[in-house]
Amino acid sequence: MTDLSTFAITRKWPASHPERLQLYSLPTPNGVKVSIMLEETGLPYEPHLVSFQTNDQLSPEFRSLNPNNKIPAIIDPNGPGGQPLPLFESGAILFYLAEKTGKFLPKDAAGRYETVQWLMFQMGGIGPMFGQVGFFHKFAGKDYEDKRPRDRYIDESKRLLKVLNDRLAEREWILGDEYTIADIATFPWVRNLIGFYEAGDLVGIQDFAHVTRALDAFVKRPAVQRGLEIPKRG
Repeated sequence: MTDLSTFAITRKWPASHPERLQLYSLPTPNGVKVSIMLEETGLPYEPHLVSFQTNDQLSPEFRSLNPNNKIPAIIDPNGPGGQPLPLFESGAILFYLAEKTGKFLPKDAAGRYETVQWLMFQMGGIGPMFGQVGFFHKFAGKDYEDKRPRDRYIDESKRLLKVLNDRLAEREWILGDEYTIADIATFPWVRNLIGFYEAGDLVGIQDFAHVTRALDAFVKRPAVQRGLEIPKRG
């Protein structure tokens, strides 16, 4: 049997199935990227809920796996060379799982780099900017009298949505006809902006018909529907 006892995180979240990939996460936009990818690929995995309410992400056990104390993180007991591989950062995990399974990443070099380009677009732009809109519109920032910070992030989110909308104008998915990790990374954030953050009207989502069309197709995928609920909240 696979032994993961050398990883301190397994003392807080014991592995019932140590032969499976271990996922430490929460159903947030970054968290569900990985659970959706795992559902799409069919890789056996065991999810563990990292609760922000109890500051699990700050625990020594979790930080032993991710010193940046952010979800998601994984341990693949069957990593390169058959050795366990710990990994954090959702974009890096998506890329690793795509390479491991040979799925959702083009085989040709040009297509691979183009996919990584759009993955980085999400990681560096869409995620941080949409998150700031959420802070200033729904959370503590909504009480700030000065609306200039909020409006700055709204304007930048509109700009990013236009970039994405223009990209999707003549394509089914971000890379074309092929569904990739770029889509898996991007659309949970678009969904969150409109839904959980309730910022659709603020960013004028009705003006980005190609984005909403692709989002609708994304959320209808059975693997996406399953992955959006994993790990189950307690």
